[in-house]
Amino acid sequence: MKTINTNEQLIDDILSRSISEILPSRKELKAKLLSGERLRIYIGADATWTALHLWHATNFILLEKLRQLGHETIILIWDFTARIGDPTDKTATRVKLTRKQVIENTSTWLEQIGAVVDIKNKDNPVSVVYNHDRLSKLSFEDIIELSSHFTVQQMLERSMFKKRIKRNQPINMHEFFYPLMQWFDSVELDVDVELCGNDQLFNAMTWRTLLKKIKNKEKFVVTTTLLENPKTWEKMMSKSLGTGIFLDEDHISIFWKVMAQPDENIPQLFTDCTLVSIEKIDEILSNSSNPRNSKLDLAWKITNLFHWKKLADFAKKNFEKVVQNKEIPTNIDEIILSKDSINIVEALILANFAKSNGEAKRLIAQNGVKIDGNTVSSVNKEVSLNQEWVVIQKWKIHFVRIKN
Repeated sequence: MKTINTNEQLIDDILSRSISEILPSRKELKAKLLSGERLRIYIGADATWTALHLWHATNFILLEKLRQLGHETIILIWDFTARIGDPTDKTATRVKLTRKQVIENTSTWLEQIGAVVDIKNKDNPVSVVYNHDRLSKLSFEDIIELSSHFTVQQMLERSMFKKRIKRNQPINMHEFFYPLMQWFDSVELDVDVELCGNDQLFNAMTWRTLLKKIKNKEKFVVTTTLLENPKTWEKMMSKSLGTGIFLDEDHISIFWKVMAQPDENIPQLFTDCTLVSIEKIDEILSNSSNPRNSKLDLAWKITNLFHWKKLADFAKKNFEKVVQNKEIPTNIDEIILSKDSINIVEALILANFAKSNGEAKRLIAQNGVKIDGNTVSSVNKEVSLNQEWVVIQKWKIHFVRIKN
């Protein structure tokens, strides 16, 4: 029998940070956490991208805090539903993925998550499950039965569907199956608490209602705050847009990308993406007359969360040298090729600036690549090698020389 930590101050701290909404209420969840009962808590992640980003880290940090209290925690990887494609409010249906693509997308996920979750803890390990294992075995009869618990009206209540109807844009039938399949996950896992982003609130409320209907069980839903710019309300992190700070990036990229964030994003990034106490965050922000100093501290702490301290220290020194002092590195790697040109995506992989075509394209989309000081805007850019040297730059930190 696991011992559950019911320290009220600790529970208050957990429930007062990075949380947007709790259903049915914060008061009821607190009472449950104080009761000493061991809860089954899960979080799902959609396998539509090779890398998780900082907003996912917010959710996993919360999961880890609850795991440390002694509760049973589950990471559910939506590798089957990712092939359906979560409906979006954009103009087009998400592209369906193959089984092979989904497996490739999630191949390093546990390594990424392991930076903030003690997955292999011997006393209270995290369970990692994949919904392909169950959903791929459902018969058509099973799916008809599951569908009987939903109405078309319920589906059309989703804001993304409302927007598409208003714009006279199509809604494909298979998109209705996404929340249906995820609800099946929730029921099958028989969970007490679900953690999710507040953009998943519609799904979570539906699952909660149906779990009550079928198993007469109350489920708590905890939604975390979106990482949004408080001035523009644009998302700081987005897999589908290819923007943000991704957990599989090297220490240099993470550090630089934090430093590139607008000043107004600093307080929320400190609160939602670090382990620094709220009291210490307030102290850091109030004692700094220059936002750059607070941001340097933030960049170091986030980098250190996903990389060794020595790498975080190196990233900070490198940033100060190259960006603040405007120095160009003297020891730049050189690549000699036996051809007259090379595609920029291929060049980025060759220079070890990206691990895959997808990551290289993401860098270009984020305006993170330059050729001889000029920003690259197209993934189809051909790099001419007819001159003596061509300098390719990733962000303001990484440089390589290429010639034929």
